[in-house]
Amino acid sequence: MTDTFVALSDPTRRLLLDRLSAEGGLTLSDLSEDLPMTRQAVAKHLAVLEAAELVASERDGRCKRHYLNPMPLAKMARRWLGQFEEVPMNAMAGFAGARVSRPESRL
Repeated sequence: MTDTFVALSDPTRRLLLDRLSAEGGLTLSDLSEDLPMTRQAVAKHLAVLEAAELVASERDGRCKRHYLNPMPLAKMARRWLGQFEEVPMNAMAGFAGARVSRPESRL
């Protein structure tokens, strides 16, 4: 799961995932369009996403088509976000009004 967090930490990789979510089966050339970086840089980002299993790819003749793999994201959501779905709202009661009292420092 650490690979997933590392892969998602970069805004360019999140943009690539957004593009693959909107339309699967994109090639490296398709994904590189309108990005302020070289195709080689995009390929490196894709390699990180593939290592984290967020992107799956298949050969189509000379092209390599990339697809979003939503399973690691779903596992992460269940593991990290799901535990907070059942949190009772009264657990936060009084939180906003609570203040930590600090002793005044004298200069």
